[in-house]
Amino acid sequence: MDWPRLRAAQLHVARRSAVLFFAAQIFGSALAVLALAPMAPHDKLLCWMLLTLGTSGWVTMRRLGWRDEDALTATLADVRRGGVEGIAMGLVWAILPLAFGMLVTARAGIDLWAATTLVMITSALTSGLLPLASLAFIAIFGSICVATLLFVGAPLLAGTASFMVLLMATASYGRAHAHALLRANQIALDERDQTVSLLLREFEDAGSDWLWEVDAQRRVVRASPRLAASLGLEPSTLGGMPLLQLLAGPAWQTGQFPSELHDLADKLKSREPFADLAIPMDIEGDRRWWQMSASPKYDERGAFAGFRGVSSDVTDQRRATEQIYRMARFDALTGLPNRLHINEALATALSEADKWGARCAFMMIDLDRFKAVNDTLGHPVGDRLLQRVARRLRGLVSDNEMIGRLGGDEFAVVVRDARDTARVEALAQSIIDTVSRPYELDQHTLYIGASVGLALAPRDGRTAETLVRSADLALYRSKDKGGGVFHAYEPQLHVAAEERRVLEIALRGAVEQGQMQLAYQPVVNARTGGLLGFEALLRWTHPELGVIPPAKFIPLAEEARLIGGIGEWVLRTACHEAARWDEPARIAINVSAEQLHNPAFATLVAQTLAASGLAPDRLELEVTESVFLREGTAATSVLEQLLDLGVRLSLDDFGTGYSSLGYLTHTRFSSIKIDRSFIQSAARGTREAIAVIRAVVALAESLGMATTAEGVETEQEHAMVQSLGCSRVQGFYFGRPLPVEEARAIVSHNAPETTRARA
Repeated sequence: MDWPRLRAAQLHVARRSAVLFFAAQIFGSALAVLALAPMAPHDKLLCWMLLTLGTSGWVTMRRLGWRDEDALTATLADVRRGGVEGIAMGLVWAILPLAFGMLVTARAGIDLWAATTLVMITSALTSGLLPLASLAFIAIFGSICVATLLFVGAPLLAGTASFMVLLMATASYGRAHAHALLRANQIALDERDQTVSLLLREFEDAGSDWLWEVDAQRRVVRASPRLAASLGLEPSTLGGMPLLQLLAGPAWQTGQFPSELHDLADKLKSREPFADLAIPMDIEGDRRWWQMSASPKYDERGAFAGFRGVSSDVTDQRRATEQIYRMARFDALTGLPNRLHINEALATALSEADKWGARCAFMMIDLDRFKAVNDTLGHPVGDRLLQRVARRLRGLVSDNEMIGRLGGDEFAVVVRDARDTARVEALAQSIIDTVSRPYELDQHTLYIGASVGLALAPRDGRTAETLVRSADLALYRSKDKGGGVFHAYEPQLHVAAEERRVLEIALRGAVEQGQMQLAYQPVVNARTGGLLGFEALLRWTHPELGVIPPAKFIPLAEEARLIGGIGEWVLRTACHEAARWDEPARIAINVSAEQLHNPAFATLVAQTLAASGLAPDRLELEVTESVFLREGTAATSVLEQLLDLGVRLSLDDFGTGYSSLGYLTHTRFSSIKIDRSFIQSAARGTREAIAVIRAVVALAESLGMATTAEGVETEQEHAMVQSLGCSRVQGFYFGRPLPVEEARAIVSHNAPETTRARA
């Protein structure tokens, strides 16, 4: 316990009861004098009364004069002075039974006993909180009274007096003890209240939250200064203002409140506690967010008295949360919804469509020729081009659609209500037309396009995963058609995709399982018909699926990144076979762009030539112009290394791709192959095709290159390519692709350049 403060409390109580103590002494002494006046000398009684009043007056003055009434602590010596006072008063009152006890009659004894009882009770009451004073007075005065009663022969009365004295002492001590405990609890409560008040002040002054109170009519009755400062108001203006008006701000006059404010009004009206209720506010033109919590308060009668709550400004936290949300659901480059957001929107659209028996749609968009922009102009230009595309796409959609970026050059559209199929298809075509318009970027005029795959729910899928897969298959079909178109999902697309999956699995083990073979198609001199060599053509016969055409499995091998291993097998097999032929018969092998982009390909060719014993000039590698479309690769360097080995190079399918004459300056080609589509068109008399063939022949002759006409199937076509100046020819007219045994037989029975190789 805090004894200094408890002692001060005891002295303060004694000070307040000092006058009552003195009045009781006057009344008690007067009553005693009146009881003894008939039988005791008046002068002695008067002297005793004056002594009693003087002593009690001295005690009263001491108690009234103790320090300052605002003193909070007292010393042990201050309290012990009460023991001196109790002894003095006990001795003064002890004179009464000692001096006059023998003279008391029965009637006077009762009056005297009443007077002494009154004095002891009032002393216990007025001095009880000073246990030394009250116990000293009761002990001295009570013991003398009991002794006097025994001396005069009143043992029963003496016993009663003894019991009363003991009871008075016990009560006096108990009261002092109870007061000490009560005061200690009050001190603890005061300290706690002070601590809480201090913490609240510090909380309001330095914290980010503030306190407020409203009455039963929801008017502000208490608000911290920080609350007023956060509102841009003076604290004095908040009192009596409705809380909702305070929070609504200028909107209070218009009645256009946010829904969150209506929620707060409902909470206040229902008188139920609430926590972490977010309220938007416009303060000086700035949108802020407050988080409010409150509980109802009640008065001592249990009647509702309003709310007491705390508020805090959570604008920064909310903005950070919104930023995190945006980063998680929006693309950083274009600002469009990302894959996660698109999937969520699609799931919601599917749920709504299923609920109302409606339809929704999903489109996948892939940019055509975008990769060429990245490869030629760099990724920074490609990124800015994607931003331009995103702006155009954003302008095409309404509230019924959401457009987003899935990644790379892929975009997607979720159509929430797709009951009007014609409108959905019109949107798909509008996307293609809009994206295909030219772009002016960094002094470049860029041309790209778009392919779109469309799927409708629930017809093409009832789940987001299924619908996305259907749209992807439709997009694949659009790309197969050359791009720049949209295609809706059809069930057979899934069949084709499953077939591709099965073929890819089978293709991965086809070489190891011996399912691949090489066929050899003769290449002859266009003028003499003499055999120059063979072109190795890859064939695949699956034990269950049968013969699979190259047009089906070669693109699949390139897409699945299997062409490298297959091409290595073709190179080794063809070179070892050609090494067995009579010189100078050559072998031509098609090489994919993926192989040439591998820096180790030239080393592989050198090792194969060395292992087979084939002369380098008898190997001719046929490449397409697509190998030059990827900038920054090792393809050109690999081709130079191959030329340094002595290997011949042929540019295949010239005229069917991008047909840039600049490609011919990249590398020293030995020949140019004219695609069979030109041969067939020229045979039908198409002037443009004839002009192209003549131009290619003239260009090749000027560059010292040979020209090979592919796909010659008739005598007429042979005569035509002879007249146009082609130096080499191959096709069904001279021989179909042959098994290896027949190719060996032709080489052994026909000397190259002297014998026709017509099959």
